Amino acid sequence: MTEIDEQGRAVPPTAGGEAETLLGFLEFHRATLAWKCADLDAAGLGATVGVSTMTLGGMLKHLAYVEEWWFSQVLHGRPPEAPWSTVDWAADEDWDWHSAADDTPEQIRDLWQESVERSRALTGQVLADGGLDTLAVRVGEKTGFQPSLRWILFHMVEEYARHVGHADLIRESVDGLTGE
Repeated sequence: MTEIDEQGRAVPPTAGGEAETLLGFLEFHRATLAWKCADLDAAGLGATVGVSTMTLGGMLKHLAYVEEWWFSQVLHGRPPEAPWSTVDWAADEDWDWHSAADDTPEQIRDLWQESVERSRALTGQVLADGGLDTLAVRVGEKTGFQPSLRWILFHMVEEYARHVGHADLIRESVDGLTGE
């Protein structure tokens, strides 16, 4: 049985297999980000700390893009979906962060949640078909970099863990909410 903590997050398994443990930590960090962004209006999602321009809304949209990039575009070799397919990344390489200010909290949360759900399904397909050693379909044009699903999952744990730390500081500045 999965242990659920006081915030409603599934606790990663302490004696699971490699895939189960990686997915457990990724899901824990996804749930932590969702908790940090819950119940905030546009002002809360647009708040910054200190001199940083980073916002929780921008973070959610950025992580929606990161989910799309690694699991759909890199792992499965799929073309980008909207809204990513319409972005002029050369004009604004941080469009995911900046454009969140133009979205409602519901739009941002929905975009992130849809990206996470798609990533879960795409990961499940690869685990069922070949496992953690499966190499991504997309190969870096200049570098030849072709990560395995294992590498992508480790990277996503790192990506979320880093941003959850940022989210802690921003959320505390909004309404005093603290905790991991």
